[in-house]
Amino acid sequence: MLILLAFIIVFHITSAALLFISTIDNAWWVGDNFSTDVWRVCATNTSICMAITDEFNEYQSIQAVQATMILSTIFCCVAFLVFILQLFRLKQGERFVLTSVIQLLSCLCVMIAASIYTDRHEELHQSRGYRMAVSEGQYGYSFVLAWIAFAFTLISGVMYLVLRKRK
Repeated sequence: MLILLAFIIVFHITSAALLFISTIDNAWWVGDNFSTDVWRVCATNTSICMAITDEFNEYQSIQAVQATMILSTIFCCVAFLVFILQLFRLKQGERFVLTSVIQLLSCLCVMIAASIYTDRHEELHQSRGYRMAVSEGQYGYSFVLAWIAFAFTLISGVMYLVLRKRK
């Protein structure tokens, strides 16, 4: 049981790290001379970055992605704190239900963010607000990490439900 708990803690911390990296790092959409995320667009050869503001056509979609990624990260961190508290406070059989619910909310939020970005990426990168041609790019590693974080948070949320029944 102790090994299982250690594995779940490592898995949860990995999920949180993936969420932090995918939310913060500037690589959701990359090209030869630029990289962009949900916060800014950067030219890689000049290191000049421009914040994404309301002058972009699909700014509401970007704001939705920003909000849900932040919520996902917060939910994942709160779930870890609740897990630690529940580990020592609740009796057998009642453990980890709240942790599982919060972790599954984190999973839902990251899925919503990545889905919105996947659906709206063509409109997002054809905005007149960009000063460079960003439509000629591909998904970057932060976008891929967001989908991996979705899988990790889903598995983690389910593991907490399964662990609840263990003695």
